Amino acid sequence: MKIGVIGAGAWGTALANLLAHKGFDVDLWAFEQEVCTDILEGRENKIFLPGITLSPNIHPSSDLDQVTANKDMLLLVVPSHVFRSVAVKLVHHPTEETIIVTASKGIENKTHLTMAGILEQLLPPKLKTRIAALSGPSFAKEVAKKIPTLVTVAAFDHEVGKAVQSTFATPYFRVYTSRDVVGVEVGGALKNVMAIAAGISDGLGLGYNTRAAMITRGLTEIQRLGTRLGADPKTFMGLAGMGDLVLTCTGDLSRNWTLGHKIGQGMKLEAILSDMVTVAEGVKTTKSVYNMSRKLGVEMPIAEQVYRVLYEDLDPKEALQILMGRDLRHEIDDE
Repeated sequence: MKIGVIGAGAWGTALANLLAHKGFDVDLWAFEQEVCTDILEGRENKIFLPGITLSPNIHPSSDLDQVTANKDMLLLVVPSHVFRSVAVKLVHHPTEETIIVTASKGIENKTHLTMAGILEQLLPPKLKTRIAALSGPSFAKEVAKKIPTLVTVAAFDHEVGKAVQSTFATPYFRVYTSRDVVGVEVGGALKNVMAIAAGISDGLGLGYNTRAAMITRGLTEIQRLGTRLGADPKTFMGLAGMGDLVLTCTGDLSRNWTLGHKIGQGMKLEAILSDMVTVAEGVKTTKSVYNMSRKLGVEMPIAEQVYRVLYEDLDPKEALQILMGRDLRHEIDDE
């Protein structure tokens, strides 16, 4: 199998290395020429995944056409805000047999499409069944260290899902399948928003009670929006929902939690972003989620307050008071 991985950030590099260690020849596209040079000369991605020796089966390149042409599988792992601009450059390469997997997590600001939704829009209709989405609780550094990890791959076609499952599965990387592409992607995108909320809470010096509340009620909001978009509610009890949410809201390897933590400590968003090498997807996804929830009439109070903190400079302490002062209600949403 010939595999092209588009995106050499931490997650893209970790997945490319996993596949390469399984014996696949992997072409890896990097936007930064420095990343290509470091991998070629030292077998290490010093910028995004330092300290991990990469397989010689990884072939880095800054030539997108070369990486994407004549491949049996394409794996897209680029930040969501550039996903469309990258994807549009490769849509002429896939054949009817090519499997296209997205491991990017986010919702586009203008269209409110998930990454698989963007691929559906750009690719010929006959290729929809070749699209899959990989998500779940998986920090790149831990996967690269071969720490046991469980994820889910969702595909419109079950056989495609099984093919992706067998391609990625290793003794330390267990892959489940799902047919709920919408649910898996929504869970993967919205957990980043809730991770910012949890980070803000922790940055304010609040306790485990508050963090548990953020996770639990955050899951309720994710499920509300997801089911409104057609997702299976059970998906959010799984790896791409609760699993990823717990990881991202409690692990200090989480970029989104870290960003929220700094905001809770009093730092401004612009200063935090200017100092980050990697992308905290939740910042842009928060804007999409806020606008979607208002358009669809879906109640998402935590997401709304995160939006106001990030984009309207609301004091995090005031945001917390607003959440705690909301009208009392029954816990479980009506069927």
